[in-house]
Amino acid sequence: MTPPPALRIGTRASLLARTQTDWVAARLREFGVAVTIQTITTVGDEQGDRPVPAIGGDGVFVRELEAALLDGRIDAAVHSLKDLPTAETAGLTLACVPPRALPFDVLVSRHAGLAALPPGAVVGTSSVRRHMLVRSLRPDVVVRGVRGNVDSRLGRLDEGAYDALVLAGAGLERLGLEARITEVLEPPGFWPAVAQGALVVQTRAADAAALAAVAPLDHAATRAAVAAERSFLAALAGGCLAPIGGWARHDPEGGLVLGGCVLEDRDGVVHAITAEATAAPDDLPETLGRAVAGSLRASGADAMLAAARGAKPAPGKPG
Repeated sequence: MTPPPALRIGTRASLLARTQTDWVAARLREFGVAVTIQTITTVGDEQGDRPVPAIGGDGVFVRELEAALLDGRIDAAVHSLKDLPTAETAGLTLACVPPRALPFDVLVSRHAGLAALPPGAVVGTSSVRRHMLVRSLRPDVVVRGVRGNVDSRLGRLDEGAYDALVLAGAGLERLGLEARITEVLEPPGFWPAVAQGALVVQTRAADAAALAAVAPLDHAATRAAVAAERSFLAALAGGCLAPIGGWARHDPEGGLVLGGCVLEDRDGVVHAITAEATAAPDDLPETLGRAVAGSLRASGADAMLAAARGAKPAPGKPG
């Protein structure tokens, strides 16, 4: 009997992306799925020295992988879910969301935690959300952009170009670098990016074989949490580069709790609004996401996000 063909999985070329894809491949092989891995370079990787908004904004780390899926060069792609735009690409589907790693940002410092950094300390991040959150807590430090993979960023820190970095904790954990973490930055003081710490396996929507192959790795609790977060982000029309944070977790009764924030730099002072709501176990997570977004819009989120984009809020919308 001829065995089924190996599942061709596409991945970005960075060490973290390869590590994440290798983890997914190893789990699939434990379920008896034959796997091969193909490396695909994205525009975000090719232009790693430029700010992401200057390259093209949302999707710069996933477009080439999606194109390879659509034209049949690969059968599946592994992404960091926070990099994937909330508007799904026609013909593709989020086939599998594995168990989530640490969802929070972390501080990696040559000194101490964020509160103990000396005035004027240089903190590195190229995320607008992280930049504003750091300044909301420590307006006396200098926040400076930094691009590149995790190793190169840590190298800049060790060389003394920065006093501290803000990074995704999940990435450090997956690379075995958790010992570098100085402080875990958690809500309500520091909100992570939507879907941070979660991976997703994307396939063609009509590829029954690929869908069946990756299904055993899907984690229902993680899928529900990130569905609420992505619905929240989509309802705010924010995009993954907007100054928006959100995190959903399950409570002891099985309900889903979602909190989120919108940030604005107003004349050099960071302002934030937050909201939180809980959904019953039988409620749709997407409904919860829209409800929290609605609360923030009622508190002025539209105007804040329009200011962040350098535009006026659309007429007829709250805020």
